[in-house]
Amino acid sequence: MTADYERLQMLIDGEWTSGSANAAIAVENPATEEKLGDLPLASIADLDRALEASAKGFEVWKKTPAFERQVVMERAARLLESRREQIARTCTLEIGKPMRESLQEIDFVVGILRWYAEEGKRGYGRIVPSRTPNTRTSVMKEPVGPVLAFAAWNFPGVNVIRKVAGALGAGCSIIVKPSEETPGTAIAIARCFQEAGLPAGVLNVVFGDPAKVSSHLMASKIPKKVTFTGSVPVGIILQKQAADTLKRCTMELGGHAPFIVFDDADVEAAAQLGVAFKYRNSGQVCTSASRFFVHSRVHDQFVDAFKKNIDKIVVGDGLAADTTMGPLAAKRRIDVMERMVSDATQRGASVVAGGSRVGNRGWFYAPTLLDGVSDEATIMREEQFGPVAPVATFDDLDEVVARANSVDVGLAAYVFTKNGGRAEQMSQRLETGLVGINGMMVSLPETPFGGVNHSGYGSEGGIEGLEAFMRTKLVAETRSL
Repeated sequence: MTADYERLQMLIDGEWTSGSANAAIAVENPATEEKLGDLPLASIADLDRALEASAKGFEVWKKTPAFERQVVMERAARLLESRREQIARTCTLEIGKPMRESLQEIDFVVGILRWYAEEGKRGYGRIVPSRTPNTRTSVMKEPVGPVLAFAAWNFPGVNVIRKVAGALGAGCSIIVKPSEETPGTAIAIARCFQEAGLPAGVLNVVFGDPAKVSSHLMASKIPKKVTFTGSVPVGIILQKQAADTLKRCTMELGGHAPFIVFDDADVEAAAQLGVAFKYRNSGQVCTSASRFFVHSRVHDQFVDAFKKNIDKIVVGDGLAADTTMGPLAAKRRIDVMERMVSDATQRGASVVAGGSRVGNRGWFYAPTLLDGVSDEATIMREEQFGPVAPVATFDDLDEVVARANSVDVGLAAYVFTKNGGRAEQMSQRLETGLVGINGMMVSLPETPFGGVNHSGYGSEGGIEGLEAFMRTKLVAETRSL
């Protein structure tokens, strides 16, 4: 076990516990394949305790004035800041990303928490002009109730805090099940909330077999809302389970982002940005560019510039100072990369850079560039979630729009052009929830984050993210003279 890794426990009703199941699984470092620690798993009794705790916690937290909730959340933010390096190291140990990226993630966690803490004070209602004398008609916003949250492994901090901070800012309690592959970061964040004075039961953190945990929690009538970040198939299952108790849902599912470079674009800048964002977190980002459509007139220039930027990437353990890209999360991700690259090359694609595993210890895969990739290749039709950039050419705007919109998912898209009219047309016609024009920063604490079609529905971030945890009540009061 790793001495400086976070102590792995569950948080139930304000107490840190190993649970009653006497069951645990190993958490491994993807860079070394070494065991980091043993993660306790919840029994059904533990889950029921968490459900009851969230019900009691909600009664306390919803009555807590928004200004007081903000004070507690700000204390937690300051604790997170003070432990920035320590939590970032935990993040790198369990997901593998370079320390620089983990530090950026913890900074973003703090930013999200502070934004929701402040915005929670602005859950405004309104007065509606009455049609009759002596009557006041008002619209109120109130917390929806206890929340269930299921978070993916690729951003152990951000995926958790978006749900926790949104729920707490709105006045809800929450049970969160982070990924069993990356639990330490979430636990470290939860410790900050506990030490900041969050009442018992308002935040509960549990782990276990994902299907068993989710099915038991989802069957309960206590939670009124579920928020999920993960795959499309699992999202569909949760949505079906939510229907039995009419839980509200926010679904942040998969993506397959087109990266479109027109012939009037700044090609060098597009290539540099493309590499910087494509290989961030080893490509394990739902908004990562994963289908590169380049106008035939600038194709050769783009591919050459892209490869030159790839050659600067240093693959290695995320704790090493010179590493700029770490490993994939698990061996199964290596298998996916090998399958997709093999399929693409069999269909006529050429490997310009990378294309194979790096070393035989840890789950490292070389930053890869494929050229001449067929639209029929698996990598152009299915989300890859890895460090492989497939390039294809286009000649016509209508053609590339149709190809970009040809998949079921629609989370993010990126367009590079100097033509303002073309940029406006693309932003309207692309079927995605997020569009970046000549840039790739499409996620901030104050902006809505979410997709369309099979990428899910609802938003995290922005005022939309707060409203997702609130319900609306109308009060019509008639007064006697």
